[in-house]
Amino acid sequence: MNVVARAHYLPMFSRLGPYPRELIDKAAWSRPRDLFEYWGHMASLLPLDLHPLFRWRMAEAERGGGTWTGLRVFAGPRRAEAEALLRRIETDGPLAASDLEAPKGPGGWWGWSDGKRALEWLFWAGHITTSTRRGSFERVYDLTERVIPRKVLETPTPSEADAHRALVRISSRALGVATAGDLRDYFRLSPENFRPRLAELVEAGELMPVQVKGWKQQAFLDPEARAPRRVQARALLAPFDPLVWERSRAERLFGVKYRIEIYTPAHKRHHGYYVLPFLLGDRIVGRVDLKSDRAADALLVQSAHAEPGAPTDVAPELGAELRLMAEWLGLARVVVADRGDLAGALGGQLAEIATAA
Repeated sequence: MNVVARAHYLPMFSRLGPYPRELIDKAAWSRPRDLFEYWGHMASLLPLDLHPLFRWRMAEAERGGGTWTGLRVFAGPRRAEAEALLRRIETDGPLAASDLEAPKGPGGWWGWSDGKRALEWLFWAGHITTSTRRGSFERVYDLTERVIPRKVLETPTPSEADAHRALVRISSRALGVATAGDLRDYFRLSPENFRPRLAELVEAGELMPVQVKGWKQQAFLDPEARAPRRVQARALLAPFDPLVWERSRAERLFGVKYRIEIYTPAHKRHHGYYVLPFLLGDRIVGRVDLKSDRAADALLVQSAHAEPGAPTDVAPELGAELRLMAEWLGLARVVVADRGDLAGALGGQLAEIATAA
């Protein structure tokens, strides 16, 4: 999604503030690289040292499981087509789906050609990976052994059980306190892969069963998690940010029902098309529908809504964060449309910021 900025850039901005986006590009698609692309939660940029922990998922795809139904055929009756593509990459070098002669299938964005689907199965099964991105962010695929550093590839492959335990540990560190569903969702583990590992980690004292006031479900705490005395946060959260991507967890934590409305017909949208919740302290206090209008050199706030019971300083804090985001994106202005109960106060605040500048 490139409505505001490419989605993979936004979580780092939420945590670090303005940073050079080329740092992620370099880490993911240059040599030497620090990140690789694979299916973590969804399509993800992952640290290289996690590569061995996902080989079980690659092996599962190789056997014809764990992938989308439309890809599984390339593990079986149409494997020869995928292997022919693999040989072509081996001989001719990296290629993208647009380099193939096969026509694009019907269905718009997801109307993949057979060649694209074969490439995606090879990617899922670990035979190829993303070498770089080009043009409209299109994947360029190459043999995994020509992209992933040899040191990483030579790292022993853990057993599936060990890999699953390691992934649940990472999930618990990332989430701090979480339900079993939260922990399983973080890397999209199947119930049969997750449940035994959860029990083993609890028995080993690596996860602590706890109760959270207001939660109906059993929760689990990372033993090294520490509750801060104060939470001083101010961040716009992308729809795919790990803090809110599991919507039921976001509702439990913040009391906010958050739904992405991209696929909702325009006349049925309540908050807008590409809506970012606004985190202030330890609360989500508002949400804004944003769009980068590069032709107009402006960050557009197409609607602004306050959450019930939001504090009175939402508009000043949100205005400052929007101004910071616009500068990070290289946009000269923040323009607020008259839609939403926070729009008037926010527009006035941004006008004061512009006057002071």
